[in-house]
Amino acid sequence: MSRLAVVCGNPKPKSRTLEAASLIAARLRDTPADHVLDLVDLGPELLTWGSPAVTRAVADVSACDYVVFASPTYKGTYTGLLKLFLDQFAADSLDGTIAFPVMLGAAWGHALAPDVFLKPVLTEIGASCPVRGLYLLETDYTSDAALDPWLLRARRFVA
Repeated sequence: MSRLAVVCGNPKPKSRTLEAASLIAARLRDTPADHVLDLVDLGPELLTWGSPAVTRAVADVSACDYVVFASPTYKGTYTGLLKLFLDQFAADSLDGTIAFPVMLGAAWGHALAPDVFLKPVLTEIGASCPVRGLYLLETDYTSDAALDPWLLRARRFVA
């Protein structure tokens, strides 16, 4: 059975970003994600290289076949919180994992951010990103009109 994870890099707990990523994961497979990681829960542990909690989180994500990596748009890119977590992965450690970069923002001016900034890091650590990243407005992230066209393409890569 394939496993799907959600990784949320919003520094606010239980954020809209987490809600959007969980919704996307559930709609990708018509079932909730197997593993949900709200990085804010790791807090300062992300600054301690080799932290048992972070090492366990990296292992949990690495064991999944599919991962939705989500972040709000901060200064035109993804958050430092997500970067701290992604830095814990060795090059090619997500080989065989399909990743879906997702970002929420306030305006369409940053719509390319998932592909321009997040996708290169995911591919550097070995993940495959077979569809373009998904950018959603923070005011409209549950809209079927915003999600359905992307989900139609993304579902082809989820077993």
